[in-house]
Amino acid sequence: MNRSCVNYLKTLVIGLNFLCWLCGAFVVALGEFQVIHSKFASLVTSFWPIFPANTLVVTGTIVTCVCYLGVFGGMKENRCMLINFFVLLFILMLVELAMACVFLVYSREIDTYFEDDLMRSLEIYRQLGPESNSTIRDDLDAVQHLFKCCGVHGVADWKGNVPISCCREDPCDPLIHTDWQEGCLVKLRDWFSRNYRSTGAGVVTMFILQFICLSITVPLFCYFSRHGLGYQ
Repeated sequence: MNRSCVNYLKTLVIGLNFLCWLCGAFVVALGEFQVIHSKFASLVTSFWPIFPANTLVVTGTIVTCVCYLGVFGGMKENRCMLINFFVLLFILMLVELAMACVFLVYSREIDTYFEDDLMRSLEIYRQLGPESNSTIRDDLDAVQHLFKCCGVHGVADWKGNVPISCCREDPCDPLIHTDWQEGCLVKLRDWFSRNYRSTGAGVVTMFILQFICLSITVPLFCYFSRHGLGYQ
């Protein structure tokens, strides 16, 4: 391999890793935005490790750190940084594949946890006093108002003590009002599914970029290794 090919590969490694770094930074920003504006995190406590916002923040942070090594390893022609980048990126890709397998294999169990968490949050809400300051109460009210639903499976979950957030009218008469009859479980689960599809599409795109970066790093590292370059 002549030097012009090496320079081309080096430019390609730097460019792709910088693009991957930008994608990672964007994913972190999107995840942080969802964390700040999300009204549902407190309702699914068993579900938090795979909550879309948390998944985006963790994945994006790791990707930006790993791609940092790839960018500077290519710029400095540093074998140590390139081999660390290769190993870390390979491990990251394995973790992404493992997470995809977990979602496919345990999708029904995840749905069960989802339902149990919502029912537990509803019971906590029912036991709170009117003056209590609770994040769960505020989040559940926001869900019912936003998705136009009531309870987990339906309005009967409230056992007669229906909150004003279930009201169909706007503005609502607190004394005489009609409530939404449909439960929030299906609607909230569909919302999570749509978020996971968009998250999954982003992860797949990053995975393809990572695989290309991994493939072109190997010949570049081999060239530096054969010529004794990369540690000065």
